[in-house]
Amino acid sequence: MKKIFLSISILSLLFASCTKEQNPFLIGKNHVGLLTDSTQVRDIAKIFSNDSIVTNNSANAFMGPNDDIEIYEKGGNKLLILTPAIPNDSTSYIRSVRIMDPRYKTKENITVSSTFKDVSDNYKINKVDNMLGSVIVYAKEINAMLTIDKKELPANMRFDTSLKIEAIHIPDNAKIKYFFLNWNKS
Repeated sequence: MKKIFLSISILSLLFASCTKEQNPFLIGKNHVGLLTDSTQVRDIAKIFSNDSIVTNNSANAFMGPNDDIEIYEKGGNKLLILTPAIPNDSTSYIRSVRIMDPRYKTKENITVSSTFKDVSDNYKINKVDNMLGSVIVYAKEINAMLTIDKKELPANMRFDTSLKIEAIHIPDNAKIKYFFLNWNKS
C-alpha cells in the first residue's frame, strides 16, 4: 500500500513539474522567452502566432542584405528584432536578438530600461569596446551585448575612439541604449 501511494505521489509530482509554462518574457543565456539558440526562422510564425511578424528581405547597395525580422504585439508595440545567421534561409538559426520591450528581463531583472550598475552588479563585464558614438559592453555569462550612448560618459571620453574605456569608467547611472543577445552556432 505504501509503495502504491509513493508511486502515485512521484508520478503526480512529475506531471505537475512537466506542466510548468515558460515565461514568455524571460531572458537567459540560450533563450529569449520562447526563442532559443536552436530556433530556426521557419519556427518563428508558430512561436509568435498571436503577434505580428514583419520581415525586411531587401538588399541595399550600401548596407548589404537586411534580413531582420521584427516582432510586434497586436497592439503595435515592438517586442524584438531577430537577425538570422543566413539571410533568406528558412532553416537558418537566429544569430542575434535585439530586445525592444522592457517586459523582457533576465532572472536578475535586467531589461532594456536598466542602468549600467544594474548590469555590472549582476554580471561580469568581459569587455568594453569604444565605438564612434557609443560603447559596447559584453556580458558573456548571458551572451549579451549592451550599447551605452557616449553621452552617458564623462565629457573627456566621448570623442576619442582610440581611448581604452574600462567598465570602471562607465557611470553607474548610464542607461542602456540597446540590448542584444548573440548566439553563435558552429
